[in-house]
Amino acid sequence: MVPHDPDDSQVSRELDDQVGDLTPEDLVRMSTRTPRVVHPDERGRIAGRIVSIHGPDVFVDVGGKSEGVIPLDEFEPDEPPTVGQKLDLIPHGFDRESGLMRLSLKEAQVEADLDTLRVGDVVKARVTGSNIGGLELRVHGLRGFMPMSQVDLVRHDDFGSFIGRWLESEVTEIDRRGKNLVLSRRRVLEREREEERKQLRFQLTEGQIRKGIVRRLAEFGAFVDLGGIDGLLHVSDISYARLNHPSDVLKEGDEIEVKILKVDLVKDRVSLGMKQLGTDPWTLVEGKYKAGDTVDGRVTRLMDFGAFVEIEPGVEGLIPVSEISWTHRVMHPKDVLKPGDSVRVAILAADLGKRKISLSLKALAQDPWQTVSERYTANALVSGAVTRITNFGAFVQLEEGVEGLIHISQLSSQRVRTVADVVKVGDVIQLRVLSVDPAQHRISLSLKAAKEEEVPAAAAATAEPVAAKPEKKRKRELRGGLSY
Repeated sequence: MVPHDPDDSQVSRELDDQVGDLTPEDLVRMSTRTPRVVHPDERGRIAGRIVSIHGPDVFVDVGGKSEGVIPLDEFEPDEPPTVGQKLDLIPHGFDRESGLMRLSLKEAQVEADLDTLRVGDVVKARVTGSNIGGLELRVHGLRGFMPMSQVDLVRHDDFGSFIGRWLESEVTEIDRRGKNLVLSRRRVLEREREEERKQLRFQLTEGQIRKGIVRRLAEFGAFVDLGGIDGLLHVSDISYARLNHPSDVLKEGDEIEVKILKVDLVKDRVSLGMKQLGTDPWTLVEGKYKAGDTVDGRVTRLMDFGAFVEIEPGVEGLIPVSEISWTHRVMHPKDVLKPGDSVRVAILAADLGKRKISLSLKALAQDPWQTVSERYTANALVSGAVTRITNFGAFVQLEEGVEGLIHISQLSSQRVRTVADVVKVGDVIQLRVLSVDPAQHRISLSLKAAKEEEVPAAAAATAEPVAAKPEKKRKRELRGGLSY
């Protein structure tokens, strides 16, 4: 092939690409430079001064006519190089094409840092990434690792917000061979917190209103960080309304305003209140509730003796177990009600000074005993089911809400050893009414009287007719002499 003449324009473009950023002085200096051996110190470092910056390269005078080059990306983004700046560098030989000495700033910084760093030193580290175990960081040229438990005083499930941040951290381990550090930010924060706590504990006084951060929730309340000291916000002091758990109102990390109720410097305890910042609802109900009123409410708690009903936020009344039902024998409120039920109740009594309101559920229903004497009269024959057995007799349900008693003496005309020998729970029997007392809610019954009347009647119905005796034949009169 016949060679083509070189294209002058193409050569010019290629030269411009290679040396376009260099000044004529730079070209002269480079053309007259002869590589010269530079002797590093005992740690392998040499001193240099930045003479120019071109694109991705930083040119450094390392003495005499020798120059070196450092990649620009070895400098921190927030600490860019400047002309005239003096640096300690690690040499890596000469570049064959340019004749420039290849230099490293980061390696020199690593060596310098390793020489001076000690366990317990506090350094500023930049977060570069995260992994399953914690954060990855850089302390100048050194690699650092911060375990998850050492990142903060509180647990974090996501470390994305830490990427790119500078964290003040304590050096806990140094691997000089691998040039790695283990860091802890938690230790720095704990020292700061302890210092704040010492100052704060003497500033707190009862009645102060302060802001705090909810750190932890428990069954009995919430622990609130006041800025170095944790105070306890008891569940009863969170709201005037009854809460099942602090989480009904609060969550960890919430910033809240609290009132200091009590400070005990000896035991290092602080009691807090949140509801005390609002108005006590009991101060607003004067004249609002009176006996005979009907109100709607929500069942909040069940106790052996009754059910508590919230009739407005922070105001509760009590339904005694005896006021729950006319028609059911209620042994415990849970037999009829459950927490969360909406109920309409009547107010029996209101003592707002003592914060007590007595309520009734059955007062809004018809009392079946009011008309019981119209349905049950003395000597009437009735039937019912045995509901309970006691030592002295048996209770029989005549209708829903109405029970009568058969005394043991009224069970049988024969001697009865135990009630269970005659009747059992669930038996449906016929009885005779002996007496009715609506005021005392009592009906006396008799099984014996009902049975005594059944026997003669039954006997009369089943008896066979008595046969008439045949008349005796009259003997024939004997006539004279003997008969044979």
